[in-house]
Amino acid sequence: MRPRRPALLAALVLGLALVAVLWWRIPWAATPTVGDPTAGLGADQLDRADAFAAALRPASLANLALGLLVSGLLGLTRSGARVVTAVARPLGGGWVWRVLLGTLAITVLGRLATLPLAAYGEVVRRRYGLSTRSWSLWTRDVVVDTAITAGLTALGLLLLVGLARRAPRTWWAWAGAGAAGLVVAGSFLYPVIVEPAFNDFTSMPAGPLRTELLALAEENGTPVEDVLVADASRRTTALNAYVSGFGSTRRIVVYDTLLQELPDDQVESIAAHELGHVATDDVLTGTLVGALGAAAGVALLGWLLGSGPLLRRAGADGAGDARVVPLVLLLVALGTLLSTPVQNGVSRQLEARADQHALDLTEDPDAFTAVMRRLAVANLNQPDPPAVWQWFFGSHPTTAQRVAAAQEWSR
Repeated sequence: MRPRRPALLAALVLGLALVAVLWWRIPWAATPTVGDPTAGLGADQLDRADAFAAALRPASLANLALGLLVSGLLGLTRSGARVVTAVARPLGGGWVWRVLLGTLAITVLGRLATLPLAAYGEVVRRRYGLSTRSWSLWTRDVVVDTAITAGLTALGLLLLVGLARRAPRTWWAWAGAGAAGLVVAGSFLYPVIVEPAFNDFTSMPAGPLRTELLALAEENGTPVEDVLVADASRRTTALNAYVSGFGSTRRIVVYDTLLQELPDDQVESIAAHELGHVATDDVLTGTLVGALGAAAGVALLGWLLGSGPLLRRAGADGAGDARVVPLVLLLVALGTLLSTPVQNGVSRQLEARADQHALDLTEDPDAFTAVMRRLAVANLNQPDPPAVWQWFFGSHPTTAQRVAAAQEWSR
């Protein structure tokens, strides 16, 4: 038990530091009072959003449950350890190949198990006009996403197991520092590595909208290098925009669907919201929270992987044994699930602050209200979803809350 105690203590200290950062950096404000839960949407639009949710949510929950079940079967029985050993045997069975190929195999098995539900979700999105992908493009996206996930996870686990083999008592401290560093690096690398894997980007042609968006960024005190258009219409009819990058790589990105569907003042309102995240350093906040959370999670993992009964169930001898990979993946999945409502609660607060920033920057509550309604219709969002669903899965305020906030701002 003694080697486990420092890991548990470190997890508690890092957890307290995370709470302090959340208290300091997050604008914990009350949600606006909603007078109209329909947010002004028509009966047909409400019925369509309700029908879409009724068709998709059960499959989403089943997908989540099935993924956890597969992870549990592989992580809490010796079957996962057997898979890790078997896939590496043709290459000599060394621990490096066990980690790399074992992670790939476990990830692919989990993805294959949930693939029918994912395909059903795609069918629903196509039926309601949200997805424009061909099945070949959908398959490509699944393969690319699986490859990126498996590759990054395998490298992380290779680092973890390698450290555990070299420093059996303190590996979790070194791995925690590495995980925090990877979160920071990911914030910089995501726009230049992951985003281009799914979309092509072109500079928005010169014109009034481009000029206005660049001017908006200057007025915001956060100038951008470029305004890019993403070819999102190849995959979806959803409307979106965001700001990515840091410093000289910062750019406003708008979906081409946005340009096709919305007038310029509404596009500017969305861009002002995204620029609000930049002005209040929300990416920095997210990176800091993510780094502390990752370090705390690895420390907690160090404590859990010191449990003899848990290791015996997984068929592994310790954190330095490559057969621990399925157990680690299960524990990470459980940690992600348990932290989801906390992450989304933080996200909702940041999004609400960005809404207020957009209203202050554009001084156009009518455009803001109009675009919130258009987004709800285009993305088939319920304006006032069930409270439990919103608490657990809602990363943004509801449409009804955002419209109410604009009305409060006007008053």
